[in-house]
Amino acid sequence: MAQVLPAGVELLAPISSEFSTILTPAALGFVATLHRAFNGRRQELLSARAQRQERLDAGEEPVFLDATQAIRTSDWTISPLPPALKCRRVEITGPVERKMIINALNSGADSYMADFEDSNTPTWQNQIQGQINIFDAVRRQLDFTNESGKRYTLNEKVATLLLRPRGWHLDEKHIHVDGERVSAGLFDFGLSFFHNAREQLARGFGPYYYLPKLESHHEARLWNDVFLLAQKELGLPVGTIKATVLLETILAAFEMDEILYELREHSAGLNAGRWDYIFSAIKKFRKRPGFCLANRAAITMEVPFMRSYALLLVKTCHRRGAPAIGGMSALIPIKGDQAANERAMNGVRHDKARDARDGFDGGWVAHPGLVDIAMHEFKQVLGDRPNQWDRQRDDQIQASDLLAFQPEQPITEAGVRNNVNVGIHYLGSWLSGNGCVPIHNLMEDAATAEISRSQVWQWISSSKGVLDDGRKVDVSLVRTLISEELPKVKQAAGVTGDLAQTYDQAAVIFEQMSRAQQLPDFLTTALYETLP
Repeated sequence: MAQVLPAGVELLAPISSEFSTILTPAALGFVATLHRAFNGRRQELLSARAQRQERLDAGEEPVFLDATQAIRTSDWTISPLPPALKCRRVEITGPVERKMIINALNSGADSYMADFEDSNTPTWQNQIQGQINIFDAVRRQLDFTNESGKRYTLNEKVATLLLRPRGWHLDEKHIHVDGERVSAGLFDFGLSFFHNAREQLARGFGPYYYLPKLESHHEARLWNDVFLLAQKELGLPVGTIKATVLLETILAAFEMDEILYELREHSAGLNAGRWDYIFSAIKKFRKRPGFCLANRAAITMEVPFMRSYALLLVKTCHRRGAPAIGGMSALIPIKGDQAANERAMNGVRHDKARDARDGFDGGWVAHPGLVDIAMHEFKQVLGDRPNQWDRQRDDQIQASDLLAFQPEQPITEAGVRNNVNVGIHYLGSWLSGNGCVPIHNLMEDAATAEISRSQVWQWISSSKGVLDDGRKVDVSLVRTLISEELPKVKQAAGVTGDLAQTYDQAAVIFEQMSRAQQLPDFLTTALYETLP
């Protein structure tokens, strides 16, 4: 559909009449303003990431920063939060698919994070239809009718809506400004904020966000400056935007105070993004002598480096008057097997009970069927209180505690095989357009594939990548397991014909990434180029 675009803006994808309601000249002009103001700094920060990785590869150890010691030691708090963000005992997350949004908002959770990032394959169709769905949800006009005629509508009471744009490392290839691709994060944020911020405020809440994949307080400062300009452009007061940072990279764990400080007028706390955090540890210390983690299933929130990270997050947030939100329980209800389902539900109970006892104010679930279970565990600790911000921890977490990478064993054939199976299954689904996938009774997103392929790469590369039966994990073993697991994946996914070829492609990609000389930073960066 032809339309007049703002000067310097080039659109490299079709716009249907429905898409044109989101991709208006004014909205695209707003995105272009953000791009021109901030893309140069974004690129500088991405270069800084690469330079930091070179230093880590050369043996540099991360430390708490001397330059920002005053921020860590002085007394300050974030700005007061609106009522809608003071009670977040259970948050549900999921992609911006129409039916899923309705079910999540109706789930009984306190909050819902609508995800344009890791649980959403970023096709052009998914991204813009997702913006339409959010537009309709904000205005309480979202509905959906399935193929059998069942209609889904929003309840009178719904969860508080938060939105996760894509990370700083990703581009949106379909929109160019002045000959450059725009930042995917600025694109996702810009469209949603431009269309919905005033409407959200008129309805008694506001533009609330989750910020992913930050690696430093400088990257948080960039988001803060984006928020300042965005509010100015729309004539909204400073602090209208509130954003929770996903603490899902190990380098950011050394800058929690600083990240909250940079965003203090706009902060809504921190979230323990556990799965990406494990991937980040593998990626950042890939060349550290002797670094090697055990099977994925053994890396729980109770192993030393994960426990230290979680407790430091609670301590830091509550000292600064900020919410501390626990990470995702990926378990989902299991139909047809009562014993297995009860084990899974007990796993959710254990996870949320531990978080609540540790001081977290809430936690994530991936399925509406888990909301009541998670809510019960938090109410057991919080009672009628909306949060436990007043609980102050006195843990003395040192840099060495954050780097206490254990356990190193066991590494088993079953563990390698599981990573191969799950990695191929998720990649096949992602390439097919679905980024939120139930696999082996867990709800998986991109972090799953990242851990799976990075662990296999690590085990191949490290001298410690040895199975419990004495065999070295090598390319030959991984190739054998891929050939054995691919048919199982296809059967489990129920794919045939052309779609089966997509899973063949996923297997090839998984092998290539597993045996690459250098561990690719993000699989989604390269694979994005294959998407429509």
